[in-house]
Amino acid sequence: MSERDDRRGGDRGADRDRRPGGARRNARGHERNRPAQSDRAYSSSAPAGRTRRADPARLAAFETLRAVSEEGAYGNLVLPRIVRAHRLDRRDAGFATELAYGALRWQGTWDAVLARCVDRPLGELDGAVLDALRLGTHQLLAMRVPDHAALDQTVGLVRAVVGAGPGGLVNAVLRKVAARDLPAWVAELTADAADGTARLGLAHAHPAWVVRALRQALTAHGRDAAEIEALLEADNAAPVVNLVALPGLGDLTEARAAGAEEGDLVPDSALSSGGDLHRLASVREGGVRVQDAGSQLVARALVAAGQDADGGDGTAEGGRWLDLCAGPGGKAALLAALADRRGAHLTANEVAPHRAELVRRALRPVPERAWSVRTGDGRRADELLEGRSAEEAGFDRVLVDAPCTGLGALRRRPESRWRRSPRDLAELGPLQRELLHAALDVTRPGGLVAYVTCSPHAAETVTVVQDVLAGRQDAELVDALEPVRAAALPGSLEGDRDPSRPWEGDSGPATVQLWPHVHGTDAMFLALLRKR
Repeated sequence: MSERDDRRGGDRGADRDRRPGGARRNARGHERNRPAQSDRAYSSSAPAGRTRRADPARLAAFETLRAVSEEGAYGNLVLPRIVRAHRLDRRDAGFATELAYGALRWQGTWDAVLARCVDRPLGELDGAVLDALRLGTHQLLAMRVPDHAALDQTVGLVRAVVGAGPGGLVNAVLRKVAARDLPAWVAELTADAADGTARLGLAHAHPAWVVRALRQALTAHGRDAAEIEALLEADNAAPVVNLVALPGLGDLTEARAAGAEEGDLVPDSALSSGGDLHRLASVREGGVRVQDAGSQLVARALVAAGQDADGGDGTAEGGRWLDLCAGPGGKAALLAALADRRGAHLTANEVAPHRAELVRRALRPVPERAWSVRTGDGRRADELLEGRSAEEAGFDRVLVDAPCTGLGALRRRPESRWRRSPRDLAELGPLQRELLHAALDVTRPGGLVAYVTCSPHAAETVTVVQDVLAGRQDAELVDALEPVRAAALPGSLEGDRDPSRPWEGDSGPATVQLWPHVHGTDAMFLALLRKR
């Protein structure tokens, strides 16, 4: 067997069955196809006799972890660039992606395991060595990689990129990690856990405060708190790549030919198993974009709200639309394409100049008559009125995709669960309220504002909307469910997939909350407000 085959451990489909939360088990609860402790194979070579080179796929994963640890980068942004730089083929790119994202998702649990296997505080280890240990641990406990290959290749990686010195330490630590499988480690780690929340956090690689917050969010949005484990498992599943064809501009034929399947929630969407989608001309040219189906749906719902039976806007032909927090431009591109088909114009506002440039790039496939980009603080949106009143120069539709903790997008941003803290909620809350107030200030009477977050936390969703409405007499909540259903594929949001929560009791206008474990999307929240 070649090292390449040895490393992958055979069938890639079986790889998925070895992931946390998806392992195959026998009647006694043990993982199938996992060799007994006495039968495990380890390299007989001392570290000095092992490979001294870095496998390209593992090196790509390692460089991703280093960028996240040292530079504060986002894994989902840096990994594709690193994969292209190493010119990995499709299978190696898939291996690097699974390894990097998995190690980032499970970092807290892997660190808890490593803390039991290292004879010093983890903070005293060289950062590069610690990241390599995390990669080795993920291969041993969560991937179908033979133990000897995980050990040999991790030691070789360290020797190649860090130096020969730490090789013995890495070898010794990973041997201790390999002495137990994942269920045994989870049992040991959770034996002394203070409560059920802490146990769930360790078993599913979420900080305890996030577990608590997500459980509360389920209840706040009308779902059963018992769904928490399914939600945590969905956060840890590798997300399917969602594609959208910009209306009137993009075509999914090429993506389908490359293996993408029809989306089951939103029109003009597709689901891809991954790979380097920039190899597709339609993606490179911008007519087809990578965008979560939940993001697609909330943008389309803002346009669908208030349409008459003939598909008109319910307002005069044309109109002024505003994306108040447009970076990096995904929703803005979809809105601009829809605006162009209706003779409307979208102003995309972004406070950060470098993100405003990303918005411009995203909008380039859309005819320039349909959009403009402004760099400025969304809280000063009144400057867009140029001294006139909202009645004279206000916007007909405004999207407030507010900065938030991102607790609803943990599956796509694997490192963010370890970066965020409850303090972020307190810091972001005032900004979210100011932005929603500013949006209402520049909305014409009768116009609509969509308040959107990729967090289900009540402090960032319903509480923000309640607080803003309590301080204004010129705005009211309107139902978001029907516009969302109108924007979605027929029948896709019925029964248990109904995402709505009535604002008061069992009646009244509803807000909408999507969920990874129910809808296969990020946990997007949507509230629609009308300016009186």
